[in-house]
Amino acid sequence: MTDSERAAPKAGKRERLVEAAARVFYQQGVEKTTIADIAHAADVPVGNVYYYFKTKDQFVHAVLDTHAGVLAGIIAAIEPLPDPAARLKAMVRGWVDEREQAARFGCPTGSLAAELDKRADAFDGAPARVMGLLVDWARTQFAALGRSDADELAVAFVAAYQGISLLTNTFRDPELMVAEGSRLERWIDELAAGR
Repeated sequence: MTDSERAAPKAGKRERLVEAAARVFYQQGVEKTTIADIAHAADVPVGNVYYYFKTKDQFVHAVLDTHAGVLAGIIAAIEPLPDPAARLKAMVRGWVDEREQAARFGCPTGSLAAELDKRADAFDGAPARVMGLLVDWARTQFAALGRSDADELAVAFVAAYQGISLLTNTFRDPELMVAEGSRLERWIDELAAGR
């Protein structure tokens, strides 16, 4: 065993499976993904998968939890910023930083939510709850700016991101995300200034 292997132990099988499922679902969609695809991406024998996950739906629920956890981590990282406008703009910059991935696959959460909504059960609203975490966070930021229209602004903020993610992916043009990011930052500055 090398020093680097001792320093960074390999994630457990369950964690590797969830990480792989998130990646494969993002890259090829839930419907096109098989449990064997996930096992291969996680470097876990297919027979071992069923010890952790009996169905693909269980993977989807775990991936949705992962998306919520990633968002919580992003929010925690930008929360120390000095004011709500800075936090909103940091979120936008994070989106822009991921523009190459958006050009290839769209927004990870938005793409998953759109695909799952086509199912009759729509996963009992789980994708909406994950997306709602971002809307709720944005609402809190706009309210902290003193905006009485914080509800509307939060929806507009998330809608702008989801829309530009779709267009960036559709046109395979990461520069669309850059341009929209700049526009969103100017919009946030205008709102913060009370215009």
